[in-house]
Amino acid sequence: MFERFDRDARHAVVRARQEAAQAGQDGVGTEHLLTALLAEPGVAADALAAAGLDVAGLRARLPAGSAGRPEQLDADALASLGIDLDAVRRATDAAFGPDALERVATWRGRPGIASGPRFRPDAKKALELTVRSASRLGHHHMSSGHVLLGIIDQPGNPALDLLADLEVSVAALRADVTRRLARAA
Repeated sequence: MFERFDRDARHAVVRARQEAAQAGQDGVGTEHLLTALLAEPGVAADALAAAGLDVAGLRARLPAGSAGRPEQLDADALASLGIDLDAVRRATDAAFGPDALERVATWRGRPGIASGPRFRPDAKKALELTVRSASRLGHHHMSSGHVLLGIIDQPGNPALDLLADLEVSVAALRADVTRRLARAA
């Protein structure tokens, strides 16, 4: 299925993982997909910008976390157990190279396979609905616009909550994206 995704859609999906990791989240959700769509050039970015959104504003509203972020290890908590975080970092760097402790979060346990946060059910459903949106429109490929439709076609997801908080009309956004996709076809 992923081979039918256009370059802009593929880049947005990859960037969504980066957005989630940057926010310290252990899972990629629709809110990360939405932010990534706005950050990557394409139909979705154009429609989201026309709706008045900007990347910095969306990122500011993403929930922060600390999952999978070794740099946020609590040095005080470790010290209470008799563990000196700086000493652990120095020993790890000496044994495995500079910044080895930070790099460990990017591996899934198989050498050479880099990864990031896994997709949550809401993001997986949005990608499934992406395929349905393209099919419904009679398109044989999927662009960032189709991904955006997949997000907004799924009721009750965090991206829709974010759009509601920003007072974006989902109906108007859907109409704009659909119009842009028709022009691009």
